[in-house]
Amino acid sequence: MAGRLAELKIDALLVTSPANVRYLSGYTGSNGILLLLPGETHFFTDPRYAIVSKSIPGKSHVVKGPLTAGVAKVIKRKRLRKIGFESAWTHYEDYDKLKEALPLGASLAPVGRIVEERRMLKSAEEISLIRSSVRINSEAFARVLKRLRPGVTERDVAAEIDFQQKMQGAEKSSFDTIVAAGARSALPHAHPSAHRIGANELVLIDMGAFLDGYASDMTRVVHMGSPPKKIRNMYRAVLEAQLAGIAAVRAGTTAGNVDAATRQVLKQHNLHREFVHSTGHGLGLEIHEMPRVGKKDKTRLEEGMAMTIEPGVYVEGLAGIRIEDTVLVTRNGCEVLTPTSKDFIQV
Repeated sequence: MAGRLAELKIDALLVTSPANVRYLSGYTGSNGILLLLPGETHFFTDPRYAIVSKSIPGKSHVVKGPLTAGVAKVIKRKRLRKIGFESAWTHYEDYDKLKEALPLGASLAPVGRIVEERRMLKSAEEISLIRSSVRINSEAFARVLKRLRPGVTERDVAAEIDFQQKMQGAEKSSFDTIVAAGARSALPHAHPSAHRIGANELVLIDMGAFLDGYASDMTRVVHMGSPPKKIRNMYRAVLEAQLAGIAAVRAGTTAGNVDAATRQVLKQHNLHREFVHSTGHGLGLEIHEMPRVGKKDKTRLEEGMAMTIEPGVYVEGLAGIRIEDTVLVTRNGCEVLTPTSKDFIQV
């Protein structure tokens, strides 16, 4: 990061995002921040993590009270003048306290998501962890599918998914599991309810798992019984759009171009107005990372980026269908990491 400090004309960077702190230091506790200087790193935490702090690279500081007080002392001792901070993550109260504690002549400068930009490109180790997370997520889905039947509630299914993920070795779900049946599946981010799944309802399941800090994400739909023609046609259209999005992923193109590929297909089916979110998102230490695979995103895809491709169609009062895979950008295209079949599942 030293090169970026010089580029931004700052003497140091204060990192407060938990995911960014973990990425740069390996620290996984609940209270820790970093101060990055050219050639040196300072880590700050509270006494609960004093033992853990000894294994963090660089100089560790155990602070009683607000961590920003310890940061201010180092800034003063090092005679730093311009300190960049993560404006998207720094709480205003912490910003205000740090500003008050700064020595005369020192100032704070907001910077963009420079660590997140670096995190977009995954290392071989990170890719391996994402692969493993994807695998256990799909295995959990396969196990739940065997237990899915009419009469169980959405909450029952969501709880079983979370349980099966942990049985496969996951730390936890990477987001609140979505299980929505019937007309409720038209709610893109529905929360599982006490609704009992009917004998002829479509069920949308969106699930992901964290494994050693890295996320996976997958959406599939299941129909209880034989789906009507309108639902089958919707499914075929969404699948066609999703495959077009996957085919558009390659190093050098923009995230916006991938989004456009899915929308073009849905437009041909006159379903584009029912597609109300972006085509996908990056993932890694967080379930939603850069880039956003949306209409206006001009980010150039590069080999080593991991992201989701997940177009969806939502018809109020009828049903919603979304198909989502985790993919890895390669030099000449992409690799679909999700092993779960995209055949329309009927139970």
